[in-house]
Amino acid sequence: MATNKKIYPLKGKVQHYAWGGQTFIPQLLGFDNEGNKPCAEYWMGAHPSASSVLLDQDGEINLNQLVKEDPANTINQQVFDRFGELPYLFKVLDVKDMLSIQVHPTKAEAEKGFDAEEAAGIPISAPHRNYKDRNHKPEVMVALSDFWLLHGFRSAESLNKILEDVPEFNILIGLYRREGAQALYRFVMEMAQADINNMLLPLVKRELRRKQDGELDRSMPGWWVSKLFDGQTEIGDIDRGVFSIYFFNIVYIEKGGAIFQSAGIPHAYLEGQNMELMANSDNVLRGGLTPKHIDVPELMKHTSCEPVVPNVMKGNDLKNGEIVYPCPVPDFGISRLELNGAGYSSTAVSLEILFVTEGGCVINNEMPLKKGEAAAVLAGGAYTIESSGKCTIFKAFVPQG
Repeated sequence: MATNKKIYPLKGKVQHYAWGGQTFIPQLLGFDNEGNKPCAEYWMGAHPSASSVLLDQDGEINLNQLVKEDPANTINQQVFDRFGELPYLFKVLDVKDMLSIQVHPTKAEAEKGFDAEEAAGIPISAPHRNYKDRNHKPEVMVALSDFWLLHGFRSAESLNKILEDVPEFNILIGLYRREGAQALYRFVMEMAQADINNMLLPLVKRELRRKQDGELDRSMPGWWVSKLFDGQTEIGDIDRGVFSIYFFNIVYIEKGGAIFQSAGIPHAYLEGQNMELMANSDNVLRGGLTPKHIDVPELMKHTSCEPVVPNVMKGNDLKNGEIVYPCPVPDFGISRLELNGAGYSSTAVSLEILFVTEGGCVINNEMPLKKGEAAAVLAGGAYTIESSGKCTIFKAFVPQG
């Protein structure tokens, strides 16, 4: 399969994970969600399990297949030689319910973990499999709305205050002051379920009362603990992820703000909508708020328990309508185009994906693109975008060099 064209409309794939909302993505993409399914993510890329397609007058072209069969003209030979694939996956997320607390390994550790599980004969699809591929999974998100997430451990002072202020955690103060955050986190992650229930049940009940009485807001851990248990008539086993809600930074990002998640930083999305761009990997080590497999020794091996000061980025304005969010990885880059009657011109070094979140535009005077639509610009493709009014476009690309 080969192609002479350089710009195509692109159609992605909606993922119906249980934590997603029912309205945001359908309204953005312009389809009726008749079954009221949760629509959590919209994938744009060449992931083998859910590849996007390029729309051509002769039909649909599978992007993953095109990259494999004609890499030089699709993502460029240098990128293919380095990564062996389109190295990123571009997404729209609608987070209605909290996602699992997770950590991603470095590339070197992912390679070691994958090879070890392969040698042990663990099937890729096995629920207890940790490593689905040999790649790292750094990721960046840009908020499309008010967005809340957990990101890294609190400062030593803040974590100490949490342990003092929450009565149920007072028993943990000595361990923390003697041995630090890593020993503290390992202890609670290894606790027996019965002990977790005994410690956290009074805490959960108190936070539910406080939320009902209007004493909580989203900047407080109790708000999110209450959200976990809202509407439950009986509280059964309590997820050990509750500890992380108190131990990690609760971060608020307003529309247009961004944050980068590097290997080892524990994090969890709590609520809101965003554009997310990540390395093309499915390696996730989970630490709670999920029924999925949790491997505590493997999680602790890769989790940085050092305090983190969250770096919420506003982006660097290039003065041509483009705002770039710096990402310290070679796999991907992301920018936001804010056009208001102005034009924007560029040439794709590797494959670029353009996604419109507001307004509409025309590419090269021939391809109209409106809110909720995407285009793929293949390697070497030159393009000009024109808009008659306000238009916001997110661009995913592979950095040069």
